[in-house]
Amino acid sequence: MECQFLGAAGEVTGSMHLLDAGKDQILMDCGMFQGRRKTSDEKNRQFPVDPAKITSMVLSHAHIDHSGRIPLLTQSGFSGRIITTRPTLNALNYMLLDSGHIQESDAQYLNYKSLRSFLYQEEQKKRNKQLSGKEQSGIKRLLKKNPYELDVDAIARLHQQHGLETIVPLYTMEQARQALSFIDGYPFNHQVSIGHNTTVKFYVAGHILGSAFSLITVTDRDRTKKILYTGDVGRFGKPIIKDPTLIFDEEDRDIDLMIMESTYGDREHDPVKDLGKSLKKVLLETYDRGGSLIIPSFAFGRTQELIYVLHELYKNKEVPAQPIYVDSPLASNITRVFAEHPETYDKETHAVFLEKGLNPFYFDKIKFVESVEESMALTRDESPHVVISASGMCEAGRILHHLRYKIHNPKNTILIVGYMAEHTLGRRIQELGARTAENKNAQDPPEVKILGKSYPLAARVESIGGFSAHGDKHELDKIVTESNLNIGKFAIVHGEASQSSAFARHLKQKGYDVVIPAFGDRIAV
Repeated sequence: MECQFLGAAGEVTGSMHLLDAGKDQILMDCGMFQGRRKTSDEKNRQFPVDPAKITSMVLSHAHIDHSGRIPLLTQSGFSGRIITTRPTLNALNYMLLDSGHIQESDAQYLNYKSLRSFLYQEEQKKRNKQLSGKEQSGIKRLLKKNPYELDVDAIARLHQQHGLETIVPLYTMEQARQALSFIDGYPFNHQVSIGHNTTVKFYVAGHILGSAFSLITVTDRDRTKKILYTGDVGRFGKPIIKDPTLIFDEEDRDIDLMIMESTYGDREHDPVKDLGKSLKKVLLETYDRGGSLIIPSFAFGRTQELIYVLHELYKNKEVPAQPIYVDSPLASNITRVFAEHPETYDKETHAVFLEKGLNPFYFDKIKFVESVEESMALTRDESPHVVISASGMCEAGRILHHLRYKIHNPKNTILIVGYMAEHTLGRRIQELGARTAENKNAQDPPEVKILGKSYPLAARVESIGGFSAHGDKHELDKIVTESNLNIGKFAIVHGEASQSSAFARHLKQKGYDVVIPAFGDRIAV
C-alpha cells in the first residue's frame, strides 16, 4: 500500500492525494489550484490520474482548494462515491455551484475582452485613427444586454464569425450540479465503508464548519494500516465552531502515516482573544479618517467569524454603528448553512448568543447584498461603512470592484484577515501595503492591476493574523504533542517550502520520521 501526492505538495493549493490500497484507489480531496491564471488553468485541466480508476473519494472540507475539481472528476469517468461530513455536503450545495458560475463568468468576460479588443483594432484600421471614447462605447453596447450583463450569444456568434479562439470554462454550473449527486454526508465519529475492508471516520478538525480529520483504516488479511489525513487544521479557542480533536477513539490512536498540513508551520498568529480588540482598533482609526473598511474574505468560514466578532462589538457599543455589507451571494447562503448546524458550535457561542435568544449572524446593522445593481451602487457609496466581500485572495468576484473604487483613497482601509497565496492580487496588496508602511516618505503610492487596469494603492493596508482558520506552528505542534495519538511517520503537505521545511525540522528534532513529498512522489505505508 502506498500514498501518492498529486496536489498541495510543495505548495498550498490544489490538495489531492491518492491512497493505493490494492483493490481500492482512494482519493483524498480534489482541490483547485489558485494563483496565476494561465498556470492555474493548465494545472486544473490536467487531471494527474485516470478518474475512472479511482474507486472512492474522501473530502476533508468544502473550501475550493480542496473540493474545486470534483466536477472535473465526475465528468471524466469517476463512478464511485464521495464521502464527507454532513455540514460539508450542505455547504457544497452552494460552493460548487458558485465555483461553476465563476468558471462560466470568467470565461465569458475573457471572451468579451478579447473580442472587444479585436473589434477596436478592426474599426481603427478602417478609420485609420484611434477610436474616440464614444466610438468605443458603441462597440461595447453591441456586446452587452445592459450595463451589467454581457450578451453571451452575440459574443459567441462574433467569435465564430471572426475565427477567434474561445475560452472554455473549466466546468459549468450544470456540471457542478451533476457532481453533487455523487456526494454523501455522514456524521462525525461514525465509521463508513469506502472499499474492500476499508473505512473512514471523521474527527472535528476545527478549520471551518464541517471540516474533518479523515481517519482511513485498511485491513489486509491480518494487517491493519491507519492513515490520518488532517486536511486543514483549525485554531484553538476561536469563536463559533469546536476546537480540533485531541482525543481520538482508543482503536484509532496508532497512526502509520499522518498526512499533515503546514500552511503556518513557522509562523505565530495573534492571540484569538485579541481579535475583537484588533478589529475595533482598525475600525476606529478608519472611521476617524472618514473612510470605509474593505475586507476581502472567504465566503465560507472567515466571513461568518467576522460577522460574529462585529456583532459582539456592536452589541457592546464599542464602535460606531456604521452599516456592514456582506457583498457575496455565496456568503449569504453559507451563513444560512451555519445557522442550520448549531450542534457544531462551541460553548462560548451558545453562552454569548444562543442562550440569550440571539442569532450570531444577523443583527440590525448588517445587510446581505444580493443583486449586481446593489453591489455596484455600494462601490460608489462614499459614506463610512464596512464591506466584507469575496474572493478572499482578491482573485475574482465582487471584491475586485470594491477595490477598484476604494483603493486610491487614503481614508479607506483594506484589511487582510487570512492567508494570501503567492501570485494572487491579495498577496501583492498585502506586500505593497507593508512596504509602504515601512517607507512613509515615498512620494507616489505603488500601483496594482485590477481587471487589467492599474490603480494607485493609496488606501491603508492592515493585517490581523488571528482571523486565520489555519493553526499556527504552536497549534500544529499541539495536535502532535497533546493528542493521544502514536504516529509512525509524517508526510508534510499544504505549505510553501519555508513553512513545510521548518515544521518538518521541528518534528524531526522531536524524533519523528518525516518526509516532505514533492508532486508525484509515493510513500509506502
